Amino acid sequence: MNQTSSKTKEEKKLKWWQLSLLGVAGTIGTGYYLGSGLAISTGGPAVLLAYILAAVGTYVVFDALARMTAQHPEQGSFRSYAKKAFGSWAGFGSGWMYWFSELLIMGSQLTALSIFSRFWFPAVPMWVFAAGFGAVSLLIVFFGNKGFDRVENVLAIIKVAAILMFLVIAAALLAGWIGGGKYAPKLPLSYSALFPAGGLGLWSAFIFAFYAYGGIEVIGIMSYRLQKPDDAPKAGKVMLLALAAVYVLSIGLAVTMVPFKAFNSKESPFVLALSSDNLAFVPHLFNGVLIIAGFSTMTASLYAITSMMITLAQEGDAPRLFSKKWKDKYPFFALCLISAGLVGAIMMSLLLPGKVYEYITTAAGLMILYNWSFILLSSGRLLKPSKLSGIKRWTGLLLIGIAVTGTLFHALSRPGFYISLLILSLIALSDWIVQRVKKKHAAVSAGHKPPEDKEMNEHETLPGGPEFRITGIRLRKSKL
Repeated sequence: MNQTSSKTKEEKKLKWWQLSLLGVAGTIGTGYYLGSGLAISTGGPAVLLAYILAAVGTYVVFDALARMTAQHPEQGSFRSYAKKAFGSWAGFGSGWMYWFSELLIMGSQLTALSIFSRFWFPAVPMWVFAAGFGAVSLLIVFFGNKGFDRVENVLAIIKVAAILMFLVIAAALLAGWIGGGKYAPKLPLSYSALFPAGGLGLWSAFIFAFYAYGGIEVIGIMSYRLQKPDDAPKAGKVMLLALAAVYVLSIGLAVTMVPFKAFNSKESPFVLALSSDNLAFVPHLFNGVLIIAGFSTMTASLYAITSMMITLAQEGDAPRLFSKKWKDKYPFFALCLISAGLVGAIMMSLLLPGKVYEYITTAAGLMILYNWSFILLSSGRLLKPSKLSGIKRWTGLLLIGIAVTGTLFHALSRPGFYISLLILSLIALSDWIVQRVKKKHAAVSAGHKPPEDKEMNEHETLPGGPEFRITGIRLRKSKL
């Protein structure tokens, strides 16, 4: 028993730099490997500025969450803070926004994995690959593979190694050490080269830059494992500096090596940049790494929304059925609901094979930003007010607002905006219904008994209040 408890304590202790590394490895996924191509084709090479500004906005959100975690450790993290700051309706809304954002992220990643797979098998429909990857991921979570944590660590190393491989090979191609490149390198220095889509194009691409940083709220949750909780903001700062440096350097190399018109949402910009007659195997190798990286982040998202669904059900913010486990071990009912959502994403890839990635990615990015807004607003109520924290909070909200409104100015991102509004409306309606039901139950518990419970009227004025009356009802029922 003592060994177990001591082992748990050891597992919980992390140094700040370890949390930074976990954040870098856990955040990098298809939003970077494929979504960056969508960002470049929408906003042009100037999208590098959007990635820098998105890093600033992301840091503000992480900093707020980390400081709330350090001062008020809560199991529900951002959801608990929203509830504490604004009431139970906010906890419900925050939890479900996170659930839907992760579900949409999974749909986006399934689509990305299908696109990567079609690099080798262009004749196979996207929905076939999406169904296959989704089924494997569901099986892993269903059986609760204990070794998956270790596998995730290995996959994280592969992801980082892929970026380093790209940087080294791209530098060799630019230096002329490796010949046979598909495109002639050219620095985009003129205004027309940097802003081929104009200012509105850059504005519209902002959402995809933010999407590449999605996942930092999970690192905020993990900050309670730090040896020194006060180091959480420093860990976040180093993590985001590293991510911003990797994104700007790698995307900068890509836009130098590939002409703007060649970028598209169906090919990774890094695979395009590494195309060379002398390195025919490299794009295939890199594509395989992208599939591994995308699958790892998708399965991690599946773990996250399964846990969130169980928590929501346990706390009465979702039907109790979804908190139950088949044979007290397998989250069968929660996974059934998630599977329905994934089937919807797969059907979209079947019906809209040319546009589905853009639509789902935009909607996923927006749902992330809506939840981040809740985190910032909650921090304004729960943290000690200061001029600096106020400036940071409003700067973050301003950057989020710019990214959200930018989706209205591009034909490919606009449908994603409407999808996110539809989901928000469903959450708001469900929230209103749940709060009314909870108020009714609270009224009954507070002494507004059903008419048939006349025998208990004699206890109405007895000391002990509502708790005494509830106990009395339970005792009477147990005697019966």
